[in-house]
Amino acid sequence: MSSPSTSVLKGKTVLPADKIQQIGLLYAVNDKYGGVMVDMKEPMDSHIYVPLLRASISQWRQQGKKGVWIKLPIQLANLVEPTVKEGFRYHHAESDYLMLVHWIPDSPDALPANASHIVGIGAFVMNNKREVPHLDCSINISMLFSELKVVVGHRVLVVKEKHGYFEGKDAWKFPTGVVNQGEDICTAAIREVKEETGIDTEFMEILAFRQTHKQFLGKSDLFFVCMLRPLSFDITKQDSEIKAAQGSYGGFSAVRPSSGKQNYLYFNGQDFKP
Repeated sequence: MSSPSTSVLKGKTVLPADKIQQIGLLYAVNDKYGGVMVDMKEPMDSHIYVPLLRASISQWRQQGKKGVWIKLPIQLANLVEPTVKEGFRYHHAESDYLMLVHWIPDSPDALPANASHIVGIGAFVMNNKREVPHLDCSINISMLFSELKVVVGHRVLVVKEKHGYFEGKDAWKFPTGVVNQGEDICTAAIREVKEETGIDTEFMEILAFRQTHKQFLGKSDLFFVCMLRPLSFDITKQDSEIKAAQGSYGGFSAVRPSSGKQNYLYFNGQDFKP
């Protein structure tokens, strides 16, 4: 009696059940979309890992699974090349792991792409009289903005940055920053103001947001302008990032703040009266 042979399905290797049982499988958890997630944690040599991976893919193919996600921690970087050679591609990376993916069916790859946007905030902090500033905006009716000119009738909190685009330009600007993973927009605005100026604030509302593309690392960018109310008034600037800060600024510098690219700005028009 001959031993079971390996079959081929549309060019894909399919191992017989007894062969799979003999080799073993990688531990995987089913996801909600008909795929599996493999979270590698234990050290493993590639000569042990590759047969396990091949047997697992064969099993998942027979089960009708679709996407395969393999999470490799940085200490298992030795398994990256063998995984790629088995048909996997990079999806995304964080400081401590690399995620690789593989689409099993002979159909268009439907795995979601990596995150498409970076989210930033600008904090518009009202004066200590707690008055809502009057904004006089010069607006292009087409809503394609390369520049937004704002004149503030009351006092707002502004900073001068030591680094980045505004380094050396001596320009006053709103406190700004990037929203962290898992962080709400309102929380990010409060945090950035506290970090850069030492001022405690309360979130009130989003005044406007802007979308632009092909920014840092080729990602699109969403930028939210948040209105905040100050709860404290003693400024302590962040020495590592901020050159100067003041809470009684009455206008904006003439320095052109844009990159020259076309942007979309979205805002509630009923509250802006040119």
